[in-house]
Amino acid sequence: MSVVAIDFETANERRDSACAVGLAWIEGGRVVRRESRLIRPPQMRFSPGNIRIHGILPADVRDAPSFPEVFAEFAPDLGGRLLLAHNAGFDMGVLAASLTAWGEPVPEMMGHCTLQIARRIFPDPAGHGLAKVAARLGIRFEHHDAGEDAYACAEIALAALRETGATDIADLARGLGLTPIQAAATPRRDFTRSTSARAIRASGIVDRRPKGELRFAMRGSTGNRYVLAFEEQADGPYLRCSCPAGTHRRRCRHVDALVEGDVTDLTSNNLEDVERLRQRLDGKSVGPLRAKGVAAA
Repeated sequence: MSVVAIDFETANERRDSACAVGLAWIEGGRVVRRESRLIRPPQMRFSPGNIRIHGILPADVRDAPSFPEVFAEFAPDLGGRLLLAHNAGFDMGVLAASLTAWGEPVPEMMGHCTLQIARRIFPDPAGHGLAKVAARLGIRFEHHDAGEDAYACAEIALAALRETGATDIADLARGLGLTPIQAAATPRRDFTRSTSARAIRASGIVDRRPKGELRFAMRGSTGNRYVLAFEEQADGPYLRCSCPAGTHRRRCRHVDALVEGDVTDLTSNNLEDVERLRQRLDGKSVGPLRAKGVAAA
């Protein structure tokens, strides 16, 4: 049976926020093909923690295809094949949640977890994360690049086959008593509702700063540096920008970017404050609303 190793990177804490996918095909005891694609998630909300892990910014995926478009490219190759992933519960969950989010059916796909395989075949008290196992096996790759991670996952599986003498991945899984992990449909999520406050509470981040102290430096399209300051006003929250549009109380692209979580042009080193800003807003409109979308310099 042909096998495909798969790996996803996500934009934020939601399983339906895939922003990259990598695949590696195993045939005849070796990796015969590798592919990777960037994906535009349904929401352009990127959590700073996720950006630190994979380095993908909103600007990188702004013109990328959606999940259904990317999946359609590889669906013929995936049909009838066994999937592999390192921590397969996560990647199979991303696959199912992303298809469901777009209203697409979730095909019957089964996978096995190379994390579980590594724990049994290559036990080590240092742990069995992808990078640690790959390092011990001499597999060279760039961690947290989806295509590279899929390749490392495939090579770990091949190393386990060589170590055990199993004929294929299905035979290896049976010998280890592993239960296949299935991509299961999940309830469709409402993209109009904010989850940022729940994410902040779950992460343990507590905002104890005085109101109005959130400040951000943004790079304009001509390279100028502008400062945005968050204020609580009588008529609601307000982001004051020092750009020409902002000084005339018009909604500028810098405000829109921060509200959406787009940190591409953020020059101040305060990614955590972007999350704190979203916690403060939590679905509220940010003034001024007139002339929304007027671009700043």
